Amino acid sequence: MLNASLQELASALADRRISSVELTRSVLDRIAAANPRTNAFVHVDGDGALAAAAAADARIAAGEAGPLTGIPLAHKDVFCTEGMPTTCASKMLANFVSPYDAHVVAQLKKAGTVLVGKTNMDEFAMGSSNENSHFGAARNPWDTSRVPGGSSGGSAAAVADGLIPIATGTDTGGSVRQPASFCGVTGIKPTYGVVSRYGMIAYASSLDQGGVLGRSAADCAPVLSAMAGFDPRDSTSLERPAEDFGRDLGKSIEGLKIGLPREYFGEGMDADVRAAVEAALDTYRSLGAVTVDIELPNSRLAIPAYYVIAPAEASSNLSRFDGVRYGHRAAEYADLAEMYCRSRAQGFGSEVKRRILIGTYVLSHGYYDAYYLQAQKLRRLIADDFRRAFGQCDVIAGPTAPTTAYALGAKCDDPVQMYLGDIYTVAINLAGLPALSLPAGFGDGGLPVGLQLIGDYFAEARLLNAAHRFQQATDWHLARPAGE
Repeated sequence: MLNASLQELASALADRRISSVELTRSVLDRIAAANPRTNAFVHVDGDGALAAAAAADARIAAGEAGPLTGIPLAHKDVFCTEGMPTTCASKMLANFVSPYDAHVVAQLKKAGTVLVGKTNMDEFAMGSSNENSHFGAARNPWDTSRVPGGSSGGSAAAVADGLIPIATGTDTGGSVRQPASFCGVTGIKPTYGVVSRYGMIAYASSLDQGGVLGRSAADCAPVLSAMAGFDPRDSTSLERPAEDFGRDLGKSIEGLKIGLPREYFGEGMDADVRAAVEAALDTYRSLGAVTVDIELPNSRLAIPAYYVIAPAEASSNLSRFDGVRYGHRAAEYADLAEMYCRSRAQGFGSEVKRRILIGTYVLSHGYYDAYYLQAQKLRRLIADDFRRAFGQCDVIAGPTAPTTAYALGAKCDDPVQMYLGDIYTVAINLAGLPALSLPAGFGDGGLPVGLQLIGDYFAEARLLNAAHRFQQATDWHLARPAGE
């Protein structure tokens, strides 16, 4: 059952061919056996999961089940979970147990899912490789000498390795889509504001958005539908009617206009990635879609704009971790100022410190206008490019990442090269658009390649159907790592 789709699992639970308790036990056994290989989970709550599974079985027996009732899932360790550690993979929060649930966690509990545990991540979601974790790097199940991508690398690795059927993630500059690409799973981030950020520990508030990682678009759709919805506790949450994001699954894509940005198919993309992406586009053409050439002239400015705006917001958001109220506090200090300094120096890792320093610098007097304000102007230009492009096409396609998964440690000493791995993803967050990555083939060494689909605002259902139709015509998403 661990290789079954969400629909197959829901059907088996409804027909009593398996109970949620039995399914959850098999998931827990799988995690115990395989997690040491990938380090995808940082916390597992076996007793809590089995209790939730028993409650789900009772709901099923009473005829009160929904499509997700009894389905095991995991949350990225950036979502607050009541009574369970929420660490952001940081020493700063290593002993923090949240007194409340994030909106996403509460919504999925209400849907009847069974929370099994929390997945590994880059510390405070800052990274593209999942190597910046207090609990050690997560590893790619296709080749454990390679990164799974970040910052939602633990969630992607857990789904790819068959530890869990579905997992949540967060996406600030590609942190759902890039690990989905590296691990050969499907990952979607919705339009900014569709999923509440309440209880999702902030990195960059104007960019962060919760998302889903699953094996297929059909698996992601019901989970995203359950997660989404207006939340008055989040000032950026959009007050819109509830949506079934799977409502279009199976519809024809005959005549769908797919925009191909000139800037996404130039230099910088590895040859094996290009070959897989081109083959995927040929599949879309065979399904009746039409490709059109478009331009996103300011996309080259996305990386510098993002790495000014995101650290600036991070420097503000992470100022709350001062050793006073919660989180790590230094054991020895002479006065309050020294307590602040030592607690933060000891509690934060090197990448978090780097981004705090950059953010504080660009917000400082004399540099705000030169850097932060200019980056915000570039952000508007980038969003305008997408607005014009969607006048010519229905969705935009291209590679999710310029390479396949690289070796652990390969880019740790060169943060700029690490940042350039987000070249195809960060612009989408700057514009607040929805996007997903789906498995599109394999590159050198049998490593997965992801195809990115970008939609206009609130086009999640269209994106999911476009991915679903591709997955009905191909079997890339059904491939499993040898270790599984």
